[in-house]
This record gives sequence, structure tokens and C-alpha cells, in this order.
Amino acid sequence: MILKVRDWAIVLALALCLAPSVHAKDLRRIVPAAKHRAGGAPVLWQKPDNISSRSLLYGPGGKAHQPKGTFKFIEEDFGGSKPKFKVEDDKGIRWKIKLGYEAQPETTATRLVWAVGYFTDEDYYLPELWVQGMKKLSRGQEFVSADGKIRGARLERHIKGEKKIGNWSWFKNPFVGTKEFNGLKIMMALINNNDLKTENNSIYDEEGLERRYIVSDLGSSFGKTGNIVTHSVGNWPDYMNSRFIRRIRAEDVDFIVDTRPPFLFVFALPYYIDRTRIHGAFKHIPRQDAKWIGELLSQLSEQQIKDAFRAGGFTPQQVDGYAGKVRERIAELNRL
Repeated sequence: MILKVRDWAIVLALALCLAPSVHAKDLRRIVPAAKHRAGGAPVLWQKPDNISSRSLLYGPGGKAHQPKGTFKFIEEDFGGSKPKFKVEDDKGIRWKIKLGYEAQPETTATRLVWAVGYFTDEDYYLPELWVQGMKKLSRGQEFVSADGKIRGARLERHIKGEKKIGNWSWFKNPFVGTKEFNGLKIMMALINNNDLKTENNSIYDEEGLERRYIVSDLGSSFGKTGNIVTHSVGNWPDYMNSRFIRRIRAEDVDFIVDTRPPFLFVFALPYYIDRTRIHGAFKHIPRQDAKWIGELLSQLSEQQIKDAFRAGGFTPQQVDGYAGKVRERIAELNRL
């Protein structure tokens, strides 16, 4: 089929609209890590104590840090593409609330990634909460009722003394080639994270003691990768029908992380190249590194894995389905 000039114009407009990361205003938000030399050594992973006893219902913040009490509105957060705003509780602790389809999968993803030793945000999911002095939002107002009741909220706790100092790349960082970095890549494949952008990777200065490298946005998970147009996120049937490992060789493994957009995005060339290039980072992962992360994951019980999905507010049927698929993928790693 030959497209007319008008048709090509429509395709180009669609590509540009759906590829916000190529806009200059978004690129300016990415802070090059090389410009920040805060004190402390770079850290990606720390050996987890007693994986089998970790609470995946409450995650890295534990039960003690779960949000409770009253909240008051501070301001809307215009960063990124999802609706967010900041609140403060009655103890003076600040939280960033995210609304929409990423709230549930992000809460669950942080718990699974944290369970095996990686740093994550302290996230909690609340099916509803009330916010005093709630203002009208420019994004996500459909999740807010007239009396300030919020539906389906992910709350990210602000950690005192923690300061973001930059972003890091999947292709250039202090950990390339290590089993810990390869393990993190496998975790992204395990949860089907389909938004592996540099601006979603943060470096935090922990009071000058260390520089923590984390994937700070795990919301685009538990759907079908390679589907950025329809936003298959937190989609149980899509996740259940997706594959994990593409190819197994004598020494290494290729994992499936399809972030490549449709060919029409070639009109937004920098965006298309960046999303296509990420495929290579998930190929040729040494089998011993895959087995290493598989052995850590195998220490999680069925109850713990289900708790991670319960924490995200999924239904009992979804919890059982998701947990079964995760266990299936862990078994694939341990058969290598």
C-alpha cells in the first residue's frame, strides 16, 4: 500500500506525539552522572539478609514506614508523563503520589527487585485515601473525587538525607560486566519492564556515604513488552502470555526485553535508535550470572511472591496468576 502525503503527515505526527523523550525539554531533565562527584563509593547491590524472611507485603520501608494518618496537598509534580503530586502527612513526612495504571505494578516491582538485594524506592499502594486541601490537577483529575478522595494511589516516601545527583545509562556505568549488573537486567526482563530509559535510572547521594544506583521508575511492568502504543502495563493476560528467555547457548543467554517501537517511530530518529539499542544490553548474559540471580530468587516462598502482588492491590485471581508466572520464570533460570 502506498501512503499519500496526507497519510504520511498523520503517521509522523503520531510518532512525535507518542515519543516524548525526544523533546528537548525532556532531555534537559536528564542529569549527566559525570557532572556529579559526590562522596562515597558507587553501589548497585548489597547482599540481602535472610531473603526467605523478607516481608514483600511491606517492602523496603517495612510496616513501620507505611503511609497512615492524614495528608495535606503540597503541589503537583509535572515531571514525567504520569499524573503525580506531593503531599505531607501529620508527622511531617513527604510523599509523592502517582496515579493511573502504573501505580499497582510499580508497587509490586519494587518489592521483587528489593528482595534480592537491589535498591528501590519505598513504595506503597492505597486503593483510596483522602487529601486535605486537594487542588485540581492538570493530569489525573479523573482519579480525584470532589471531596478530595483519591482512587488507586502509589505513595513514594521521601527519604531524609537522600539527594538525587544524576542519571545512569544501561550502557555506561561502573558496574558493566558484573554479575550484579547482569542480575539487575534479568530482573527487568522478569518483570517485563518496557520503559528502560536513562531518565528512569537515578543516582542518589546517601549523605555522602555512598552513591546508590537504582531503577527509580518501575511502573511500566507486568504487561507485554514492545507495546508502548497500547501501554500494556499491569496487564495480567499479557504478562501470562509473554516469553522470558529468547535463546540459550553454551555460555550465555538472551532475554526478551522488546522496547523497540513500531517502525513509524523512525521519524523520531533519536527516540527510535535509543529504544532499539536497548535490545543488545539483554543479549549474551553469562549463564552463571543468570543462575546466580535465579538462586537468590528461589529463596522466596510462594507466599512472599504472592504478598508482593497483594501489596500492589491486585485481585486474588490476579495474585495467583502473576505469582505462578514469576515462579515459572525463576524455575527457568535455575534450569540453565
